[in-house]
Amino acid sequence: MEQRLPVRFIQVTEVTRLTPHMARITFGGPDLEGFALDAPDQQVKLYFPRPGRSGPRLPGPKDGDGDVMRWYEAYHAIPEDERPWMRSYTIRAHHPGHTTIDIDFVLHDDAGPATRWALAAGPGDTLGMYGPSAYFAKALPLGTTDWMLLAGDEAALPAIGTLVEALPRGARAVAYIEVADAAEEQRFETEGEVTVHWLHRAAARAGHGELLIEAVRAGRFPPGSVFAWLGGEAGAVRALRRHLIEERGIGKRDIDFAGYWRLRLTQDDAPTEEDLAEARERLADAQAGADG
Repeated sequence: MEQRLPVRFIQVTEVTRLTPHMARITFGGPDLEGFALDAPDQQVKLYFPRPGRSGPRLPGPKDGDGDVMRWYEAYHAIPEDERPWMRSYTIRAHHPGHTTIDIDFVLHDDAGPATRWALAAGPGDTLGMYGPSAYFAKALPLGTTDWMLLAGDEAALPAIGTLVEALPRGARAVAYIEVADAAEEQRFETEGEVTVHWLHRAAARAGHGELLIEAVRAGRFPPGSVFAWLGGEAGAVRALRRHLIEERGIGKRDIDFAGYWRLRLTQDDAPTEEDLAEARERLADAQAGADG
């Protein structure tokens, strides 16, 4: 029986600039045959090639003999200057009729390897993709609470977009989204009743996360039961979560949170103690969900 790689190789089919700092890249390819996506806010890990390579250098199926952990050991054994960069992204949309997916890329001014790749991406360029992982699949209570709170920055926009668009008719949500300026705002199609507060850093001369934290703290929340979703810069996400638990009285199980990036640190930098604590709590939440 042919062994399957734990990653899929996906090829760029189209690049669309949504805003000055957001590009939507559509991927296709034979490895997406049979791909399924049945929930919003699904993350994957993308593997980016080193300069001079048309695609990422990754282990083959025999390197792991079908075992994912052994395959990852082979991945980490690749010399560092040849090992692909790995970054986490949200699948923005799945188009099964065309066997394609969309992934939105924030184009940072201080460009790292993912931004550099996205700025130069063209049809045929190849990435590796792992996931989404069933272990981290989340059954979010869309429409089952009186309202939903969404809070994040531009890095969280792809996930927020999937959540807003998945809301059933009549479901209510309030979103606080921090971006650089009005040119970075996006429109969402939804059957839900959504109020979006756009927060512009440039006009306020504010640093990352400052406006988001202030706006949520000062916000007048609707009455009734709430489920909160938080995403963006890790420090801002932690501050918002503490506020919701300690000052708003929202239970920990009624908050889903993800620190996508860290000020002055990259995903290649070692995790801080706060990062590790957050990861342990997210793993515990995932295990609790798996146990029912």
